[in-house]
Amino acid sequence: MTAPGPEPKRERVPEPGPVSAPTPTPTPAGTLGVLGGMGPAATAEFLRLLAARVPAADDQHHPRIVMLSDPSVPDRSTALLEGGDAPLPAIREGLATLARWGADLLAVPCNTAHVYIDRIRAELPVPVVHIVDATLRAAMAISPEGGWLAATTGTVASGLYQRRAAEFGYRLAVPGPAVRARIHHAAVLVKGGRTDEGGRLLASAVRPLWREERLPVLTACTELPLAYDASGLPAAATVSSLDALATACVDALYPAPARPSSRAAGLTAAA
Repeated sequence: MTAPGPEPKRERVPEPGPVSAPTPTPTPAGTLGVLGGMGPAATAEFLRLLAARVPAADDQHHPRIVMLSDPSVPDRSTALLEGGDAPLPAIREGLATLARWGADLLAVPCNTAHVYIDRIRAELPVPVVHIVDATLRAAMAISPEGGWLAATTGTVASGLYQRRAAEFGYRLAVPGPAVRARIHHAAVLVKGGRTDEGGRLLASAVRPLWREERLPVLTACTELPLAYDASGLPAAATVSSLDALATACVDALYPAPARPSSRAAGLTAAA
């Protein structure tokens, strides 16, 4: 019988180290009310971007959202150019309805509608995340030297972006009338489900602007980010008002740890 050989050397199993605690998933600070339908495709894209930006690991840590999608609101740009207030009653009632439904914070994924929202903002019972402020802050972060304004003819004529940019000390370049008309029509094409055509038209409007000055394009109509995505233009050369609004809503609903932790603090920051 052969004598047993030496036992094989066993590798030492390392002692288990301390188990790190899982990163806590933040809880949203309230309910978001979304007044959508202006237009429907832009509203859908806003909700997609919002879900993508939320720092949640599961369904339960996404924000509660109440939404009123009302595509019957009269055309905002047409009303502004004609000097009328036709969209105002529907916008006022829609925002008040969302507040009655329990919204703590309001968002409207339509730039031109904010001309009317500014007239009633002080009477609203809860704060509004302002798409113009969100877009300009995003533009200032990536291009302090300025940006091109791409918006509906009504938004441009109202001076909505130009006034706020001046208050921020931000240089906003405004295209000439012919280019503005092409940009506006690109948004109209997206509303009609012709996004690829809208993208081609937007590209034909933007390229001459870049020959004049290479600045990022602020897509300051919520259909225009969809057109831009279909345009073949470089993704890094635009500031999407939809993405800016979604990001600002997330910032308000999920206050950073350095901010006061009270529910009201995060929501008040959006006012």
